[in-house]
Amino acid sequence: MGKRNSHRKKGAAMLDMEEDDDNSSVSSSMTIRSDRFSVMEIEEEVEVDDDSLLNEALDALYEKRGSTRENALSSIIVAFNNSLHHQFMEKNFVTLLHQCLNSFKRGSTKETCLASHMIGLLALSVGFGDNAGEILEESMSPLTQALNKSASETVKIALLKCLAIITFVGGSEPEQTERSMQLMWQVVHPKLKANNVQLDTKTSGATLSAMVGAWSLLVTTMDVGWNKVNNSKDWEESLIYLSSLLDKEDRIVRIAAGEALALIFEIGGSYGTSQQGLKAKIMNRVRSLSAEAGGKGCANKKDLTNQRNRFHEIVEYFENGSCPEVSVKIGGDSLLQTSTWSELIQLNFVKHFLGEGFVKHMQENEFLHEVFGFTPPKKYEHRLSSSEKRMFKSPNSALNKARTRHLNKQRMLSEGKKIGHFSVSCGDEEEA
Repeated sequence: MGKRNSHRKKGAAMLDMEEDDDNSSVSSSMTIRSDRFSVMEIEEEVEVDDDSLLNEALDALYEKRGSTRENALSSIIVAFNNSLHHQFMEKNFVTLLHQCLNSFKRGSTKETCLASHMIGLLALSVGFGDNAGEILEESMSPLTQALNKSASETVKIALLKCLAIITFVGGSEPEQTERSMQLMWQVVHPKLKANNVQLDTKTSGATLSAMVGAWSLLVTTMDVGWNKVNNSKDWEESLIYLSSLLDKEDRIVRIAAGEALALIFEIGGSYGTSQQGLKAKIMNRVRSLSAEAGGKGCANKKDLTNQRNRFHEIVEYFENGSCPEVSVKIGGDSLLQTSTWSELIQLNFVKHFLGEGFVKHMQENEFLHEVFGFTPPKKYEHRLSSSEKRMFKSPNSALNKARTRHLNKQRMLSEGKKIGHFSVSCGDEEEA
């Protein structure tokens, strides 16, 4: 850390000189330094076994100039999309995490969004274990503060996605998942009481769909059934709320709500009389959305088509129990396949979050191999050194591997726990 502090002080001094004389040689030097961390350069120069530019970018996160930090974050993100950089992570993940969290306090909208994405990417890269747990715990307070104070829709969406990913990877206890889902809920219900499911009408469609998508990702880690839950009121409130979103004008909100509804009924298994009645009402709305007419001058025919297709699949699931089966090619002839709503929601979320880095991570990321039960071609297998393997294993590595393989479904087996206001009670279940 002494070396890192030395770099930081040196960079700060250079920036102070630049502010005194815009025409000085230092100014030119700093401009070159800032440009050095462009996305294009990282794409061309960073190699899997060469972390020198990553170290320089990490040093640049200490600089005062916001644009320098933004370029550095962009560079690191591109590098992590191209390779997992295990050795760099093992040495620097704590430093990188804290610098990203600092960006929440001092950064622009762009820097905060980049830092949010980097934290989520860092969690996916280190995989399940102690390091991911540390990322989650260290991030919760800064994330909460940033979500509460930010008025930017873009920032809120980035923070929600970050929160979903780091909880999905690092949340090994029911209380951790409960806490994250509660925080997500407060984004759209900032001033409402716990038992009030009325929607904040000021929340945008983009934020609503992001929140429902993030919430749904964490629902996929549950292992519950209607017939095992003594108090199903919270489940029912979730269904009521989500069904109300089916009437929203934004189709992206409708689709997110529809997928969440299908997911809840999938993990719930059988359901009681009250849920049967509610399901019938939901079914009527789902059928109408699967065949909604575009009307004259339909603004976005693609969104309409996506809505029809998705709700047709939801109707098929409700009527016949058949889930959409999806196959994604991962390099060559290797296929990643899903056959449940839980798997589909996980796949879509992770794929969207990683963007261009999705294929690379599916080829090399052992955590994702476990999550999706995917075996990459041998040529993509990454042989970890002994020190690197410690990143993926804690003293209870056998349990961790089982949790990861089954998407941590054991997380929600704690008695008497409720998963937020807009959630389900899954802690009172008993074995039948």
